[in-house]
Amino acid sequence: MSDSQVDNGKRTWLIASGCAGVAGGVAVAVPFISTFQPSERARAAGAPVEVDIASVKPGEKITVEWRGKPVWIIKRTPEQLALLKKNDPLLADPQSQRKVDELTPAYARNEGRSIKPETLVVVGICSHLGCSPSDKFQPGAQPSLPDDWTGGFLCPCHGSTFDMAGRVYKNKPAPDNLEVPPHRYLSETRLLIGDDKTA
Repeated sequence: MSDSQVDNGKRTWLIASGCAGVAGGVAVAVPFISTFQPSERARAAGAPVEVDIASVKPGEKITVEWRGKPVWIIKRTPEQLALLKKNDPLLADPQSQRKVDELTPAYARNEGRSIKPETLVVVGICSHLGCSPSDKFQPGAQPSLPDDWTGGFLCPCHGSTFDMAGRVYKNKPAPDNLEVPPHRYLSETRLLIGDDKTA
């Protein structure tokens, strides 16, 4: 047997052993690395939510869940929209200038805090201690509300009030307006909550 034949045999054995080692390493590494990937449940929890709003009538609200938070979609009436301007002097942040990128995306920095005037999309969590405010859409005097109430939301925990654009009134425990989540229209009657980037 020549030296070259021995070297070829050793080389073949080394290559085969090396390949087996690499294959074994990959077999161990893939399951290990995959543990760093988010689970299907975690991905679903942060995934955008598509909502059909065709059946929502003026004056009505529906609630959907996005990232474990209640998101309110309210179809405002022309009367509710007309009263928004009247509230400005009574509000802590009428133009949504505080925490602009965090609480109010650029496309919602307007009187109604919305893409389309009639449709409000907000996270239904009070900016004070995380309670969920109650609907108080009916204008006029009511318990725990001023006599000139124009409609909106009342947080029963500590009395913070918000108008029909989710803007907080002055001198209330809640420091900020309700959050407007990222969203966009897929069609006239379909909303995507959690994604505002167009393809």
